[in-house]
Amino acid sequence: MGVLEGKVAIVTGAGRLRGIGRATAVALAQEGCDVVITGTGRDPATFPEDEKRIGWRDIDSVAEQVRALGRRALPLVVDVTNAEQVQEMVRKALETFGRIDILVNNAAFARGPDRVPVWEMDELVFRRVLEVKVVGTFLCTKYVAPVMQSQRWGRIVNVSSTAGKRGQANTSAYAAANSAIHLFTQSVARELAPYGITVNAVCPGVTDTSRMDDLGRGERWEAVLKTIPLGRAATDEEVGRFIAFLCSPVCDYITGQAINFNGGSVMEH
Repeated sequence: MGVLEGKVAIVTGAGRLRGIGRATAVALAQEGCDVVITGTGRDPATFPEDEKRIGWRDIDSVAEQVRALGRRALPLVVDVTNAEQVQEMVRKALETFGRIDILVNNAAFARGPDRVPVWEMDELVFRRVLEVKVVGTFLCTKYVAPVMQSQRWGRIVNVSSTAGKRGQANTSAYAAANSAIHLFTQSVARELAPYGITVNAVCPGVTDTSRMDDLGRGERWEAVLKTIPLGRAATDEEVGRFIAFLCSPVCDYITGQAINFNGGSVMEH
């Protein structure tokens, strides 16, 4: 039995083969959770080549991995910026599993169009980055929190980034969104602490996922790795296991934190 046996988790943005969301869903299942897995319903034509090659089916394939571990899974297509869809996600989770113990807010806007100087930034792209990361995290937290309050227990983990602690050129939207997540985490942690609910943010640095494919894995990638004291990128499995660890009983006394997970690339609190 895992340390989270009998718990139910929601993980948003969890449909990619190489992604923190998928790895987190699997790590939580390994610890005993049943898992609600959400994604955006990506067009298979846009899948990376490795996903196409193995016939990857987005959240349905992640659900298969969870079930292979002996846990139940509920894959759902959800736009986390849409309040009605988020409410329906919560309703279906409760209808299927009867409870919600863990929420991992992982959904984020695709990397690429936002990586330009601010004077070249498309306004709609800037807004969308903040809508998915900040408004999506707000809506999921808003509608899951009352369930956790009634249970007098819960774990909320917001997946942020070290980009929210140190601004870099050509990341204005992404940095702003993740910085907002840190203070949102602190505020909600104070609000929910009386109910036995902890709220934390995890701040990965460079992680070897499909989000980073625009860099390739050649000279540009190697140049990025040289900026990391430990000399390598994180794996999605490492980040997923750390998120599961934050949801475990050993972390009962940790709340309101934005914890770096970056190989030493950023050491600010």
